[in-house]
Amino acid sequence: MAGELRVHVYLTTTDPAAVTDAYHTVSRRLAGVPGLLGNELLRSTVDPTAFAVVSRWSGQAAFREWEQGPGHRDATAPLRPFQDHRHGSPFGVFLVDASY
Repeated sequence: MAGELRVHVYLTTTDPAAVTDAYHTVSRRLAGVPGLLGNELLRSTVDPTAFAVVSRWSGQAAFREWEQGPGHRDATAPLRPFQDHRHGSPFGVFLVDASY
């Protein structure tokens, strides 16, 4: 697992079904992207308006290649209106440092 990357995209909405629909649309668009190992839609147990998408990547190079490619913005557009800017950046990129 060392070398894998996790990308967290923070979302907020008063319409959870809209986020779920957008998540499924984006996930279908990203199927088969080289280096993408999977993703999950998470819903906060504390804040009913808070969600996160966590994607797993084989490494930083694979993620950066996709992120800088021509299809990135179009593929993820359905989730963009729900980005949560309350904590600064609506996303975080994390290198897996250790795991069990």
